[in-house]
Amino acid sequence: MKLQVIQAESRNVFTAYGEGYVSVNAMRHTSNLIVLPDRVITDWTSATFETLAESDIEALAALEVEIILLGTGNQLRFPEPRLMRPLAKVQKGLEVMDVQAACRTFNVLVSEGRKAAAALLFA
Repeated sequence: MKLQVIQAESRNVFTAYGEGYVSVNAMRHTSNLIVLPDRVITDWTSATFETLAESDIEALAALEVEIILLGTGNQLRFPEPRLMRPLAKVQKGLEVMDVQAACRTFNVLVSEGRKAAAALLFA
């Protein structure tokens, strides 16, 4: 699906998504990544949803954002509660959704000037 978003102030936005990929500012990505309004982190983790570790979540907790959107692939899946400890320690919000919903939600939050991160797992 192609998303139509007006890009303001050189902020990252999702411009398309489909089976096994997302596009950020028209650049296609096919592996796990974190998208922030001002940068893209392509080496976040090589984990699948099933192998997601607390250290992966610690990397998210270290981000200077208000809210983190965790895209869990093509379907909504909730990580084990023990994995969320790093976020609870720093009192950061987490919303879990499928990748497509995370893309749409991120674009809305960025358009509102919110400090958000979309952490996407493709497997």
